[in-house]
Amino acid sequence: MDERIIKSLRDAKRVVVLTGAGVSAESGLPTFRDKQTGLWETFKAEDLATPSAFERDPALVWGWYESRRAAVRAAKPNAGHLAIAAMGDRVPRLTLITQNVDDLHERAGSRAVLHLHGELARPYCEACRRPYVFPDGIPQLPRGGARIEPPRCDTCGARIRPGVVWFGESLPGPTWAAAREAAKDCDVLICAGTSSLVYPAASLPEIAIAAGATTLQINPNPTDLDGSVSVAIRGPSGSVLPQLLAETWDVVSSSGGADYEAVRT
Repeated sequence: MDERIIKSLRDAKRVVVLTGAGVSAESGLPTFRDKQTGLWETFKAEDLATPSAFERDPALVWGWYESRRAAVRAAKPNAGHLAIAAMGDRVPRLTLITQNVDDLHERAGSRAVLHLHGELARPYCEACRRPYVFPDGIPQLPRGGARIEPPRCDTCGARIRPGVVWFGESLPGPTWAAAREAAKDCDVLICAGTSSLVYPAASLPEIAIAAGATTLQINPNPTDLDGSVSVAIRGPSGSVLPQLLAETWDVVSSSGGADYEAVRT
């Protein structure tokens, strides 16, 4: 592991961790780039994650999101999630910003997570925006999924919509403002499991770099950010993050050994 990153983390007062779909993929959750299956195999994820798709066929879209919610409920946090939570106990201030809509970070022990793209577990009324609480338990869906009519709001009777940010919608204002401020003021920013292609989230590492922070990119594949960060490491976050935790704070790694390559220092 690069000594600059280790020393910077040990000395840091404010750390930001930005995570993307690759972190959740290591827990078995499909990304938007993965081919759809079952009822939705003829669709691209981008075609389902829009306000117009929900207006056109709400049962199809709600059924897809219920299938995603079922997958999340069945998944477990991986070693990367756990390492980030452990890191949060070892630095004075850690801000965790995620583009993922699952709750695996929270289930790993991270607190006050900034969800840029919303949360599957927090749907709300499309008219009055009153929150909707799901019944307990994992959704029981037939193999291959199902079209499911969305529930109705108990207050105004309008449809309940998924609690995510769809394509064409703005990020939640207070969450985005908090994320930008954290990136601007951090000493270290770690970017894990994201392609760094989806804006405005992809601008956060750029903000940290411009402010002079030490920056680390962790991804199995090359990204456009590799040439700009302080250090780029090619490998899965579930391997790299526990190793980083172990080497920085002498914590025993649960990743089963290092499985990464330093591609730029």
